[in-house]
Amino acid sequence: MSLGMILTGTACLCGGAVVASALSAFIIGLGIIPRYAGITHTGRHILLYEDFLILGCIIGNLISVYRIQIPCGTAGAGATGLFFGIFLGSWIIALGEVVNAFAIAARRMGLKQGAGIIILSIAIGKTLGCLLQLCA
Repeated sequence: MSLGMILTGTACLCGGAVVASALSAFIIGLGIIPRYAGITHTGRHILLYEDFLILGCIIGNLISVYRIQIPCGTAGAGATGLFFGIFLGSWIIALGEVVNAFAIAARRMGLKQGAGIIILSIAIGKTLGCLLQLCA
């Protein structure tokens, strides 16, 4: 392995660490983790949530930089996609509740009923879009 490859890998790893740290700081700074813990009634595990958030950023960084492949087959890829979707969806909802984006938009539109249907429609649309992208 040449010195150039080692320096490039180190620079990429450091750059990824900066981005992962910024993402973690953003999520923690907005207060999403306490809100998420409050929604799920697991407030005693807030430090564990933060630890796993940072651990996930570090592991994702390593997998991305070093292109680590984990052989898990089609079923493993499907399960991973399902868990990623659940994780992303729950964080998006928690973020929406933290910044009250949906409440403000609903008030401005004069929406009094049907909020659940709108959220379900957004989720179905996101799922169909992902499936379309996967199959195309």
